[in-house]
Amino acid sequence: MARENMTHVLAGNTPSQAADVYRVPAANYLDPARWQREVNMFRRMPLMLALGGELQEPGSYKAMTVMDTPVLITRGNDGQARAFINSCSHRGAVVVPDGSGIARRFACPYHNWTYNSGGELVGVTDREHFGEIDTSCLGLTALPVTERAGLVFVVLTPGAPIDIDKHLCGYDQVLDFFGFGNWHLISSKQLVGPNWKIAYDGYLDFYHLPFLHRDTFGTEISNKAIYRAWGPHQRMTSPDPKLLALRDVPDDQWDLNEMCSGVWTIFPHISFAGTSSGGLVSQLFPGPTPDTSITIQNYFVAHAPTEAERADANRRATFLEMVVRDEDYPTGVNQQRALATGAKSHVLFGRNEGGGQLFHQLLDQFLDADLYNAGDA
Repeated sequence: MARENMTHVLAGNTPSQAADVYRVPAANYLDPARWQREVNMFRRMPLMLALGGELQEPGSYKAMTVMDTPVLITRGNDGQARAFINSCSHRGAVVVPDGSGIARRFACPYHNWTYNSGGELVGVTDREHFGEIDTSCLGLTALPVTERAGLVFVVLTPGAPIDIDKHLCGYDQVLDFFGFGNWHLISSKQLVGPNWKIAYDGYLDFYHLPFLHRDTFGTEISNKAIYRAWGPHQRMTSPDPKLLALRDVPDDQWDLNEMCSGVWTIFPHISFAGTSSGGLVSQLFPGPTPDTSITIQNYFVAHAPTEAERADANRRATFLEMVVRDEDYPTGVNQQRALATGAKSHVLFGRNEGGGQLFHQLLDQFLDADLYNAGDA
């Protein structure tokens, strides 16, 4: 990838070029029926819900709400990550409020039924008065979960298949370099945005940087994007003249830390913008309606931070939150409002916007797959 980048630098800082301009129907951003199919897809494919670094110790947990589904992820004493629907088997109440921490037991706030980190029901209040029940059948409902490259993937549908090798297409062999399993969370913030595809298009786009972000950071990065794909997952960089210093250096002497920056996406909802020292991990989900989305912005550093490093990372996280909240997403909301008028039948992705082209092409393929249409009826 670094040598490919050098080629673009030597050619005059050129971008990647797709075969042609690509047209996407404007209705794809608006149609409620299509949006429901997309939600069904999200519920049946592996979603990256946590970095292993958020669950470093046995007993660690992370509770979060994903598309109105309360999810609990735990790290057992055996080191295995597990995931559950965060709902008590008694009356269905949410057991653990959204957040993270370390706990050996989880007590439902409604009637104090208690579960261990393996999801087993281990305590029933006043059991002698409750009546006959088989507690072995009343644990938290498990969700399919697996861990790869220090990332925890969960499927929101109990009992659904999870083939992480097929899903990642070898991408994990590259992502493993970052060591996400040891990273430290600095901050986590939630933003409301436009339709999830309008929002996600921006994460695959450098073309807009010097214009939409001209007053923040857009003039510091080239808007000429270079894309590399592993199935539906992509890395986006721009021509980097600093890499030319490595041209005559033997490959085994290259410092990989100097060439791993960029925007790394995991289909259908993750964008990691950073380097081996840390960065912003954005988790994007469809919102409760077709014209909304929810983004969880997580800022990580790769090692235990000092107080000064934590303060600096918080400043960077706050800055990036502002950029998305005040620049990207208002633009997306206005874009969606304009598309809803019907004035434009299609939107265009240029030859220099191959990342967006690939995203929409493969999204159509995923929506057509039987596995992800299983819930349409």
